[in-house]
Parts: sequence; C-alpha cells; structure tokens
Amino acid sequence: MKPSRLVSLILLTGAIVCAQAPPAPKPEAPAATAQTSPTPVVSPEVLADHRVTFRLRAPNAKEVSVEIDGAGKPLAMQKDAEGIWSATSEPLAPDYYGYSFLVDGVTMFDPSNSAAIPNFLYRASELHIPPGSANAAASLPWEMADVPHGEIHHHFYRSKVVRDDRGYFVYTPPGYDPRGKQTYPVLYLLHGYSDDADAWTAVGRANVILDNLIARGKAKPMLIVMPLGYGAPEILLPSSGGLHTPGIRQLNYDRFRETLLTEVVPRVEAEYLVKKNRESRAIAGLSMGGTESLLTGLNSLNEFAWIGAFSSGGLTPEFEKEFPGLTAGANAQLRLLWIACGTDDDLIGINRNLRAWLASKDIHHADIETSGEHTWLVWRRNLAEFAPLLFH
Repeated sequence: MKPSRLVSLILLTGAIVCAQAPPAPKPEAPAATAQTSPTPVVSPEVLADHRVTFRLRAPNAKEVSVEIDGAGKPLAMQKDAEGIWSATSEPLAPDYYGYSFLVDGVTMFDPSNSAAIPNFLYRASELHIPPGSANAAASLPWEMADVPHGEIHHHFYRSKVVRDDRGYFVYTPPGYDPRGKQTYPVLYLLHGYSDDADAWTAVGRANVILDNLIARGKAKPMLIVMPLGYGAPEILLPSSGGLHTPGIRQLNYDRFRETLLTEVVPRVEAEYLVKKNRESRAIAGLSMGGTESLLTGLNSLNEFAWIGAFSSGGLTPEFEKEFPGLTAGANAQLRLLWIACGTDDDLIGINRNLRAWLASKDIHHADIETSGEHTWLVWRRNLAEFAPLLFH
C-alpha cells in the first residue's frame, strides 16, 4: 500500500472512532456541604452565684423537668429552637447533690455529665457545688483537703449464709501499718436499700469525712467496714415488694445479721489489727442500714456498745416484737444509742415513735433531728456528727 493511501486510511479510521466515542462527561457538581454539627450541650453549668443551669437535648419530648436532692419540687424546663431543654435553679449551698431528669414521665441520667451516683434501682447524676473559700472547705468534712489520707480495701468472699459471692469494703485510717502493733476500733457502717456496698465511699464520702475529722483531732483513728447489706438479695427484684413485704424483709434482716456476725466480723478481725471487744465495735447505717443497725445492735449488745441509726427505714411499729427483752438494763452496756432523722423525711414519724418507746422504757438515747429529706445531704452530716462521739 502506498504511503498516501495508508495515511488516508489512518485519518479515516480515527474519524470513525471519534464519531463513535461517547461524549466527555460533564464536570461533577460540588459535593453538598456537610450538615453543621449540633451545638454541644453543657450540663450542669455551675454559675458564679451557685445557681445551676441544667440542659438536655430531647427534641421530641413533650415535658421535661429536673429533680434536685433537697431542692423541693422538680424544676420545669423549657425547650429552645434546637430541641434543647434548660432550667436554672436557685442558688445551692456548697455540697454534693444528686439530680435526675424526668422526661415524659421517665427518670433518666444527665447524658452530658459523667458523674453518676451508683445505685441498683434509682438512676441519678451527681452535682458538686464547691466551697468558695478555704474556710468554707474547712467547714465541710466531706470536701477533700490537704490532710493525710487513709486507704480503701475491697474484699471478696463466698457467703455460706446467703450462698452467693459478695464483697465488703474496709477503710483504714492514715498511718495504719499492717505490720505494726497498734490496734484500732471498728465502725461497721451500713448502706440503704437499693445501694451497693460502696455507697458510703462513692456517694457518702465516708473516707474523706474520717480523714478530715482525724486530721483535726475530732475523731479517733478507726477502721470502717462497709458490708453488703442484703441478707436476701432477691429483695431488690421488682416482684419482691422490697421492704414493704414482711416475709422477705424479715428474711433480709435475719440473714444480714448472720452474715455480719459469722462471716464479716471474723474475717475483719483475722485480717486487720483491730480491737476485739464490744467496747471497740460500733454499728451504724442509713435507711435500711439504720434499721439493720438497730436490729443487730440492740439484739446483740454483747457485740456492739455503740449504735447509730440515720433515717431508719423498713422498721415496723411493733417495737416489743422487734427488740424482745430490751429493758433499761441495756443502759449498762450501751455507750451510745444515737437516732437521727431529717424533719422533712417521710420516715420522721416512725423514728419519733421509736424514740418515744425507748424513752418509755427508760433506755438512754440521743434524739437527733435536722432539716432535710431522705438524702445523702442529711446522712453525710449524720456521720460527721456521729463519728466524733465514738470510742471515748
């Protein structure tokens, strides 16, 4: 083939190919701009004047409120255009508060707050209003201070009484030396219904309270033992009726007393440098733990000389049956019987009736009433007042 014809053929073939090729794609339109991220929710926000603003993103909710321990009725919240509900409280005194949101009738944590209050049944978040000065901190024994600190130990064991695996916590005071010779008295400190064994340290700040009291010379160095307070753990099931059902309530109290006296106390006295006489043992607790302290302590005066009950709950008015054989003769063994309750607590009535019954039998006891409801705001103060009275 001649070169001229070959060139012509190549040009013709290229033209055909170009004619059959698909058109070049059109440039793509710019990608759509990503949606703006939602406004971060800050909650709780503690203001300079100790008011607190609470916020919750719940665009589909119909009604939202926030309930704060010790602050009275729930505070209604208002929704903005972004679906964020908010409300600002009145000024709150420096302290640790529990609070929760009520969203269309459902109680929930604050999802913007990582500080939660541990509890088997009731969900709440924690709010801290710090003191405004060093002097204010000194007046609150549960505020961390620059003092020597004790330690918290967690023990586990298999209970032959309840037939489960359970634990207890032990606070040892500053300077405790397991290889030393000094021995210490012991306070057995009991939690309330729905709490776990760590409630007195995680929420009640018992270790901080004792650190500060000991550093200020207001309390004797002591161990605090915090056992699990359920002799019948099934009492926590919704179907059990809890402390309102006589059968399981009594089983719970009876088995708890047995676990404490036959399992926990012997273990503590074998593992720690503690005094092993009744004058060096105290028992106290809040709500259910207050009742357990009374039932165990007053019915085991050979074991405990110091008894404290804070806002006792689950106690029946049949005092003669609950404390058989208790007479004024107990005064010779009791170093302290301390019964406290908040005046705004629904349990104030049964506690007053108990104190009146004790008075009718000439049994010496301390009547303590403070302002406040059935909350840790009251029980921290109870412990801070009770502990300095022990072991003198």
